[in-house]
Amino acid sequence: MALALAATSACRQDMQDQPKYIPLRPSSFFDDGRSERPLIEGTVARGHLDDDVVYYTGKGPDGKHVDEFPFPVTKDVIERGQNRFNIYCTPCHSRLGDGNGMVAKRGFRHPPTYHQDRLRKIPNGAIFDVITNGFGAMPDYKTQLTPRDRWAIVAYVRALQLSENATLADVPADARGQLEAGGSK
Repeated sequence: MALALAATSACRQDMQDQPKYIPLRPSSFFDDGRSERPLIEGTVARGHLDDDVVYYTGKGPDGKHVDEFPFPVTKDVIERGQNRFNIYCTPCHSRLGDGNGMVAKRGFRHPPTYHQDRLRKIPNGAIFDVITNGFGAMPDYKTQLTPRDRWAIVAYVRALQLSENATLADVPADARGQLEAGGSK
């Protein structure tokens, strides 16, 4: 019995010794010499079809930046945009969006203020595109922020712009009383 047990122990194969191909290592098994197989043409990673062009690029089918949002902008969307803006954007742009964030105060290039006419007039898709792909000294944030969060930031930037440039006529009539009474209620 002991002899049979000793004879079979030599046939043991550990998991680390199993036959397998390690990624990017050559292989003599396949004619092309690669261990990985190329993706089948037309393969799309699960959850990454990205077929909504406006949602993922901020551009319409004609390639121009769109001005509409790809989903309804609600209070929750703006609050999410404020949260993401405060985390990712305020170091350079400041909480006011005036371009005087801590990075700029430390001697780096000042980003433009969101409150200038040029940036108030550009389409929403252009702001989304800059957040996604970067522009000038600004890096891209496509890996840090989901497309929905990038759109939420655009909505919050528009709210910031409105807050700095609003008139009493922009306030709904039923809310004007609160402003005239000093906001107490």
